[in-house]
Amino acid sequence: MPKNIIYFQQGEDIIKAGKIEQRMYIILEGNVCVILSTRTENITVATMGKGDFFGEISLFTEQPRSATVRAVGNVKLAFIDNIDQLKAFLVVNPHFAAKMVQALAQRLANTNGILVGKVSEINRIKQTKAI
Repeated sequence: MPKNIIYFQQGEDIIKAGKIEQRMYIILEGNVCVILSTRTENITVATMGKGDFFGEISLFTEQPRSATVRAVGNVKLAFIDNIDQLKAFLVVNPHFAAKMVQALAQRLANTNGILVGKVSEINRIKQTKAI
C-alpha cells in the first residue's frame, strides 16, 4: 500500500462534486457513499467498502469531480496523487491492477446501460410527439 494514508470521520466529504483536483483513493477500512446531486435532491448511487477505489478519473482528466463521496462511519484511505504513483502501485500490486480493470469495465458497462436506456426513452418521446 502507498505510504499516503488519510482518515475521515462519519459524514465528512472526501470528494466534493464540482471541485477540480487530482487524487484517487483506496479504502483500507470503513465505508463511503457516492452521491450525485440534482437541483432538488441528493441520490446515493453506490456504497463502497474495504478494497474498493474511487476518484481514479481525476488522475487522467482535469474535469471537475462528478460526484460527492462521503464517509460512512470512520474511514481509513490510501491515496494516490498522480499517474506515476498509480503505475508504480499497480506494478507492485498486480492483483489490485486486475481488480481495477474489472471494476472499471463493470462501471463502463453500467454507464452504457444507463445511456442506452436514456436514448431509448428520448426516442420514444420523439415518436410520441411525431404522432
